[in-house]
Amino acid sequence: MDKRLRVLLSAYACQPGRSSEPGVGWNWARLMARHHEVWVLTRANNRSDIEKASADAPGVHWVYMDLPKALSFWKKGERGVQLYYYLWQIAAYFKGRKLHREFGFDLIHHITFGRYWVPVFLAFLPTRTMLGPLGAGESTPPALMPLYSLRGRWLEWVRDATRWLADINPFLRATLRRASFVLATTPQTAERIKRLGCPEVSVCTHFFPQWGTPYDQFCRFGEIPVRNEKPFRFITIARLIHWKGLHLSLPAFATFLRSRPQSEYWIINEGPETPRLKRMAEELGIADKVTFWGRLPELSQVYEKLAQCDVLIHPALHEAFGNVCLEAMAAGRPVICLDVGGPALQVTEQTGFKIRVDSAERTFGDMVGAMTLLHDDPAMRARMGAAGRDRAKAMFHWEGRSQEMSKFYLQAVAQKPEASDVRAPAKAATEELNG
Repeated sequence: MDKRLRVLLSAYACQPGRSSEPGVGWNWARLMARHHEVWVLTRANNRSDIEKASADAPGVHWVYMDLPKALSFWKKGERGVQLYYYLWQIAAYFKGRKLHREFGFDLIHHITFGRYWVPVFLAFLPTRTMLGPLGAGESTPPALMPLYSLRGRWLEWVRDATRWLADINPFLRATLRRASFVLATTPQTAERIKRLGCPEVSVCTHFFPQWGTPYDQFCRFGEIPVRNEKPFRFITIARLIHWKGLHLSLPAFATFLRSRPQSEYWIINEGPETPRLKRMAEELGIADKVTFWGRLPELSQVYEKLAQCDVLIHPALHEAFGNVCLEAMAAGRPVICLDVGGPALQVTEQTGFKIRVDSAERTFGDMVGAMTLLHDDPAMRARMGAAGRDRAKAMFHWEGRSQEMSKFYLQAVAQKPEASDVRAPAKAATEELNG
């Protein structure tokens, strides 16, 4: 029997019943408590939801921490959230140091937010550290960069500049060099982390610990029947921001529609690109075939829309996870995605189409071709849908993953331990930078 470790899990985002990173934090905590003694350091803002669902996470020691209320105004907007999160990480170091002196952790695991470019100050405590799964090392394919709007190109430049500045941050480099073990979501992120000096990086290809589906929810997806009704429908479920790639899928759908006019395209959610995309649909002459449903208030409503469609289109140009691809596969829907990032690891030739990104012309052509094949061949759709369900069942639902997740902890503690002195982060970063 493997040793039960004492683990401090840093999960800024951690809420039951949520998707994306809050769900990751919650499910890692509850599942790892089956194998180890787990303390979870998370925001006090999450406390109410966690306590309501505490029966689903027996044995977890919850530790709540937030910054002073006077700083809460920084959480407005994406940039404000990032600044607040950075300061929260600094405060987490001092809280974690106190907890470590009291309980003596075998391992500290930082899980959310899962962005490689933010320093994790808990890594400077005198014990082994595991980071991840970490993403955000993915970039827009160069051939598709010119297709962004002017605003989109500007935001990509800002993102690249932010990562460049982060990469020369001595605290980040020290964090990654001190880590005993790092999980990366994609090969692109793993490569960036290795360049920053991390000694032990792994990309999970046999299963994806950054995301899974609770078993009861997975079963509900499995009850969604195969659809053979008219009209034929594509669906995209994504925030309408520039890098989600709907400026690629809408023109492709317009070309497809010329030869297959009894088809529709549903788009779920909203965002800053909504006005531009609606104008694009008008200019392409397909506004009557494209429905913008906006942001639906309940996940159940989103899944009802998914059940009324035949194929998921997910043309994100850089994404670490691609959770909706997993959900579509569990629902038996083939997926069309770009051959980049997390979606390209989740989707296989048996479960959908991965579109090449080496030239804009080829991307459009291959996307139209995939749409046409899936429309014309119901048997192919059925095969891909069945294969998607099997893949989701074998690799993605949370309940079947706890043993593999626990092995990462054992692998991390097997690495060479760091020095036993408690060094302040600034001193440790300076020492790392100098030598």
